[in-house]
Amino acid sequence: MTLTSPRGGDLAARAPEATPHRRRGRWIDDWRPEDPAFWESTGAPIARRNLVWSIFAEHLGFSVWLIWSVSSAFLVAQGFAFTPQQLFFLVAIPNLVGALIRVPYTLAVGRFGGRNWTIVSAGLLLVPTLGFAYAVTRPGTPYWMFCVIAATAGFGGGNFASSMANINFFYPARLKGAALGLNAAGGNLGVAIIQLFLPVIVGGAGVFGLVRASEGGIHLERAAWVYAGLAVVAVLAALLCMDNLSNARTDTRQQLGVLKHRHTWVMAFLYIGTFGSFIGYSAAMPLLIKLNFWHQAGPMAPGIGINFAYYAFLGALVGSVTRPLGGHLADRFGGARVTLAAFAGLVLGTLGILGTLSLLTPIPAAEGAAQTAAVDANAAVFPLFLGVFLLVFACTGIGNGSTYKMIPAIHRTDAVLATTADTPERELALLDGTKRSSAAVGIIGAVGAIGGFLIPITFNSPWVSEPLGATRSAFAVFTAFYVVCAAVTWAVYCRRGRRYADAGV
Repeated sequence: MTLTSPRGGDLAARAPEATPHRRRGRWIDDWRPEDPAFWESTGAPIARRNLVWSIFAEHLGFSVWLIWSVSSAFLVAQGFAFTPQQLFFLVAIPNLVGALIRVPYTLAVGRFGGRNWTIVSAGLLLVPTLGFAYAVTRPGTPYWMFCVIAATAGFGGGNFASSMANINFFYPARLKGAALGLNAAGGNLGVAIIQLFLPVIVGGAGVFGLVRASEGGIHLERAAWVYAGLAVVAVLAALLCMDNLSNARTDTRQQLGVLKHRHTWVMAFLYIGTFGSFIGYSAAMPLLIKLNFWHQAGPMAPGIGINFAYYAFLGALVGSVTRPLGGHLADRFGGARVTLAAFAGLVLGTLGILGTLSLLTPIPAAEGAAQTAAVDANAAVFPLFLGVFLLVFACTGIGNGSTYKMIPAIHRTDAVLATTADTPERELALLDGTKRSSAAVGIIGAVGAIGGFLIPITFNSPWVSEPLGATRSAFAVFTAFYVVCAAVTWAVYCRRGRRYADAGV
């Protein structure tokens, strides 16, 4: 491993100046978060300011990324004749694009600077929001165009990777779990916020029925205009309030070197189980509730059962607020132990969902007394279904926070074991490890986010013939997958005698 000195000269030769040297373009040339004196006097306020605006931009990215998760359930009400199968695919497309785009977004931080790329990535959110506003106001918009516009919503998914890679450089190792967890939670909350307020904004009712539906019908374009305006605010905030770090600059070849690290792929596999589950369930939950607990005869007809618009946001909200808890617990007890506990909870949770699904009655397609009876019977099971599902979301949030603590801890362990304490080589190795972990965040985040595409697709395939049977088989597959994830976590990171287990990763 070749170590290169950061800009500003050898670490050992740096003067202990109190104020970081800045140059044009809001670049900071001297950044030493591991130095206690520097951190307390100078580093912490700067890091907090960048964290706040990073959270804001990432929050908007997540909101735009998941705008289709709840708006797709309103498309039929606005006059678009799409099948459930088409709607699930429409929900899944942004997740696939958001996963694939995370790698270049992560590399962009090292190439252009975290503040500079936040400006660009926030500006790109205008593409899916303005496209959304155009499509939903034209009843003749073809399905393929909806798919293209939904794909551009994946730009918002890329914001997460670049934001996490950037914030990773600002904080010392002892605070990374909490900082990254808070940063991610602020972004993840964008899913809950869009699912909570979009029904209200567009006139489709919401907030547990306290807000009534608009008598003028559904207007989905309103949500698009709101988030387009907020994207402009995010661009200006990043321009005026964020900073670039010179020691975060790196070349693409160095960043892609993490692809050769075996644990990049092990962690990516585990992240499919945590974040992939969070984003996949968040995207699918509104349609799951609508198809199993709600029925509406036509666009203007009153519905019966459980209105998805009242509850769709709860899962994402729980998963978001528990993410910093996962980071905090990982800082205290070790990321691997907390991740193992999260997967154990996911196994129990999905088994619980399978139990509640066995109590449901398939809703017949034909209108009549049998259909009403089935909807009423399923509505009685809904509180149990929702409660167990929220437990699953809580476990995904905790697992998200703990896995992101593990990533920098793995690379820090490599640096510590390869060098001698209190030497310039150790300092350079730790900086190089931070760069590698930031690059790994993007790769792992990209692979993990693919779960957000696979989960809706798993629910989607057999929907037309037997929706309830498809749901049951999907959760059986998910349960088996979580068992495998738990086994891998224990065998690689928790079992005594293993390199990273002994280091408390």
